[in-house]
Amino acid sequence: MSVSPLLDVRDLSIAFGGLKAVSDFALQLNPGDLQGLIGPNGAGKTTVFNLLTGVYTPTSGEVVLAGRRLNGLKPNRIAAAGLARTFQNIRLFANLTVLDNVRVACHLRARTGLFGAVFQTPGHVAEERALRAQALELLEVFGLADRAGADAGSLPYGDQRRLEIARALATEPKVLLLDEPAAGMNPQEKVELSDLITLVRARFGVTVLLIEHDMGLVMKICERITVLDHGVIIANGTPAEIQSHPAVIEAYLGAAP
Repeated sequence: MSVSPLLDVRDLSIAFGGLKAVSDFALQLNPGDLQGLIGPNGAGKTTVFNLLTGVYTPTSGEVVLAGRRLNGLKPNRIAAAGLARTFQNIRLFANLTVLDNVRVACHLRARTGLFGAVFQTPGHVAEERALRAQALELLEVFGLADRAGADAGSLPYGDQRRLEIARALATEPKVLLLDEPAAGMNPQEKVELSDLITLVRARFGVTVLLIEHDMGLVMKICERITVLDHGVIIANGTPAEIQSHPAVIEAYLGAAP
C-alpha cells in the first residue's frame, strides 16, 4: 500500500518581471527523510524555500503538508501547520537572551491567550513554566544551556547557527528547512553540525530538507539530493547518482571544451 508523502510539492513556479525564477519544481518528502537541495549560485534554491514558507506566492503549483494545502497562507500560519525554516543570513533576536529566542518560538504552540497573560491565571503560569522547560531542554541538546542568559548576538557565529536551528525546532515542526546552515563555519564546526542534524532528525522525528554549498556535508548526511540550475530541476537521486550525473557536473564545472 502506497503512503502519501508528508510534504508534496507539485509543479511549483514563480516569475519576477517576466523572468521565471523557478519552473515546475516538484519534491516529495516522506516522514523521517533527510534530503538535500543543491545547485550553483543563483539556481533558485532559496526562492524555493521562500515559496514553501509563504514569503513568496507561487505563480502556479501546489504545496501540500500532511494533506493540507498551504498555498496562500501567511508564513506564521505555515509555521503553525508544521513547516519551519532557518535562513541563509542569521535572523536571531540579537538583543534577546539565548533562552528568550527559543521561548518566543515555543509560544507558537501556546494555548493561553492575552487574558491569561494579563491576569497571570494559573493556567498561563503553568504553561509558561512548561515552555521555559521545553526551551531549556532544546538548549541542552544544542550545547547552549550554559549560555541561556547571554544575549544571542554575543554568541560565536557557529553557536548562533545552532541557536537558529533550536529556535526553529521549538515550533515543533513536521518538516524543517535548513538554508545553508554551514555557511561561515570552520571545518570542525561543520563536522559538529552534520552530527547535530543527524541527531535532530533521530531525536525529534523531524523531516529535513537542506540547502547547502558544502558538498562534503551534503553527500555525507543526505539520502537523496535534488539539483537545481536556473530554476529547473536537472537531477534527482542518491548522493552516488548525483556525483556522477553529467548534467550536474556540467552545471557546476561548465561544459567540457
